[in-house]
Amino acid sequence: MTNLLLNIDAGMIDWSRAQFALTAIYHWLFVPLTLGLAVIMGIAETIYYKKRTDFWKATAQFWQRLFGVNFAMGVATGIILEFEFGTNWSNYSWFVGDIFGAPLAVEGIVAFFMESTFVAVMFFGWKKVSAGFHLASTWLTGLGATISAWWILVANAWMQYPVGCTFNPDTMRNEMTSFAEVALSPFAIDKFCHTVISSWIIGAVFVIAVCAWYLLKKRHTQLAVQSIKIAVIVGFIAALGAGATGHKSGQTVAQVQPMKLAAMEALYNGGHEMDLTMVAWVNPLEQPDYTKQAEPAMKLAIPYALSMMATNTLDGYVPGINDLLNGYTKEDGTVEPSADEKIARGKQAIQALAAYRQLSEELRVKNEEFATAEQKAKADSLLASHLATLNDNYQYFGYGYVKDKKDLVPPVAVNFWAFRTMVGLGCLFILFFGVVLVLFFDIPFVSLVIRRLLSAIGLIDERQSDKADLNTIMPKWLCWAAIAMVPLAYICSESGWLVAEFGRQPWTIQDMLPTWAAVSDLHSSSVMITFFLFLILFTTMLAVEVSILLKQIKKGPKVKS
Repeated sequence: MTNLLLNIDAGMIDWSRAQFALTAIYHWLFVPLTLGLAVIMGIAETIYYKKRTDFWKATAQFWQRLFGVNFAMGVATGIILEFEFGTNWSNYSWFVGDIFGAPLAVEGIVAFFMESTFVAVMFFGWKKVSAGFHLASTWLTGLGATISAWWILVANAWMQYPVGCTFNPDTMRNEMTSFAEVALSPFAIDKFCHTVISSWIIGAVFVIAVCAWYLLKKRHTQLAVQSIKIAVIVGFIAALGAGATGHKSGQTVAQVQPMKLAAMEALYNGGHEMDLTMVAWVNPLEQPDYTKQAEPAMKLAIPYALSMMATNTLDGYVPGINDLLNGYTKEDGTVEPSADEKIARGKQAIQALAAYRQLSEELRVKNEEFATAEQKAKADSLLASHLATLNDNYQYFGYGYVKDKKDLVPPVAVNFWAFRTMVGLGCLFILFFGVVLVLFFDIPFVSLVIRRLLSAIGLIDERQSDKADLNTIMPKWLCWAAIAMVPLAYICSESGWLVAEFGRQPWTIQDMLPTWAAVSDLHSSSVMITFFLFLILFTTMLAVEVSILLKQIKKGPKVKS
């Protein structure tokens, strides 16, 4: 951010955001399946290492082939995503590049090279290295992908919760003061755990769907049954884990991004003993007028649940949109300033920085021209005064670029419905994995009860349970439901990212740098052209991947089962 007074093409802001969103959405279509399949193919090869049968070798190789197709596509889109920070968001890169670039550099040097090295051994080393070394390479490939996700999520988490840095007014850059604080912030840990565990759900859903198709076609039935047993255990544990980590993430958001939580709940006026909204009428096509509305219409809520989620107490205080805009007193007695006060203090910080830099330049040029030491001391005192004003108000620096406090409210409808889509589908996955689990494993009492219940409503024929009929294990309706779960899993995953990114708006870096102050000073037409080029490129890549995956699935494993 080399200029304090910004004159950016408005279209450039919209097109830059659209292009970055397009790239991120396509990239995230590939990444979670990579992370999820890594676990399942690792388990399959571990079983092969213990049993040394041709069946388990073919099973491991089959899932590794599908992993490889998806892995390659994820790498291509990820590289483009990182380059966009320099092309479309140069002010952002200048302002915080010393901090944001560090985890991305570690990701590229360590994690990317690690997974790239071992993925080659995994694919081409079956006859060249020992079984133990090959197994280690398979797990290290998955671990490398997971470590890669860790550093990328650390960078994203820092944008949500900037820590471990200080602003240098002489260089106009934020400089890292603690790498450990950046890498191990609670926001980064929560985001990593929730994101990676959620990716395991997608991997498990994908494997069960492929196997369900085999069962419908009566092909590769042994691979289908054994792979489902692996995937359903991974999926069920991951679904429960996603719920637990999601709760923890919600508490962190309540502490450091209260406006995001208020938007997720369409909560206009906060208070104690707040209810958690299950469903309500929030118009998905417009931003509600929070100044005229107490709460959404037709609201169905769980009593006290929002206070419990945010504060771990039933009567905890949760601020709403109006509270955050108008200011409020926290439970510890401290006062949260109003948006108007933050904007005013942000402008003071910007003015103080401009005055500091102008005077610094004058002092540098005129350093040898002062008539007396008293004049020099007076100038130094004025410089220190500007710096003190800047430091006192720097926490609101980004607010100085906000013209209207209504711009501080994220898109309520998007956050409200995306959050409920994510949570609702997450609950559906727990139910789905639970049903598949009891059908494929003989869990004392539980399996009997569930089977009797499904038989009573006509979903399975319990009378055929003693026959070797695959439809008894996984009836056709459940096979088709498993296939339908694949797009739902991606919708759930993308909804989570919508909440994470839309909920942070208007900030590129929370409370520090708004989006319109972060873009490059380019003409919007250049970004518009590349947007459509990327749209064509990414859509083609996705179509190619789906086509290759379907061909590999139809081909199946290399040995009969």
